[in-house]
Amino acid sequence: MSRTLPESGPARTDGVSWSTDPYANALRNGHGPLFLRRTDGWLLPLDVERWCAGADAADLSALHRCEGPVLDIGCGPGRLVAALAARGHRALGIDVSEAAVARTLRLGGSALRRSVFEPLPGEGRWGTVLLVDGNIGIGGDPRALLRRTAALVAPGGLLIAETAPQDIDERVDVRLDDGRDARPGAVPGRPFPWARLGTRALLDHARPVGWQQADQWEADGRPFVSLRRSRTPRTASQSADTANSAAVISSQLPRNTSGESRLAGS
Repeated sequence: MSRTLPESGPARTDGVSWSTDPYANALRNGHGPLFLRRTDGWLLPLDVERWCAGADAADLSALHRCEGPVLDIGCGPGRLVAALAARGHRALGIDVSEAAVARTLRLGGSALRRSVFEPLPGEGRWGTVLLVDGNIGIGGDPRALLRRTAALVAPGGLLIAETAPQDIDERVDVRLDDGRDARPGAVPGRPFPWARLGTRALLDHARPVGWQQADQWEADGRPFVSLRRSRTPRTASQSADTANSAAVISSQLPRNTSGESRLAGS
């Protein structure tokens, strides 16, 4: 059942849903089956095996475009955070799943168990925010999520998002399904709001909340868009805040030798 959520913000059921056993078990095992099931029975397969593997060429096409310290929203098992850390880049993953955060830490990345809609370290100072693997759908209200990410990055900062390969703008209720729901006595998981956006829909939602298109590409059949936050006139207080931003973010992240430059090879 498709529905549009209020502009005030997304429903706050996503943290509970993604902390449930099917998702945690899939991450611990490193494989599915795992699906998002709509209320009409339609299934969206989730690529747990790819999430639990190392960063692939398509992932690297996005990571090479990162600027400054990176916040990976919905980091899952942590392959992107780990890949960034291995290249000496400062990065933090956030995820509502304890299993996801634990796996990210085991890979050598930094991660917090946190929703994107909760207070986060370094707000307004991140150089790049990532929304990959369908995470533009978090909360079921894309415009609210894009507004939130605009508040997280520094003026002129980047959002790198992976979009759906279809031309789609869908808000739905889904639940996690590992294939056991059909068994006698199985109790279905709690529904939660989710969204799927194609590139055109993402751009339509992004412009009104201060994002401008910077780049667009496809890698291994996966479409990506990078958006740049509009710059605002700088004041003396903003300049002083920016001068201190690296120290603030570094207090939450491991130190590295690359500063806030692009990834090597980008």
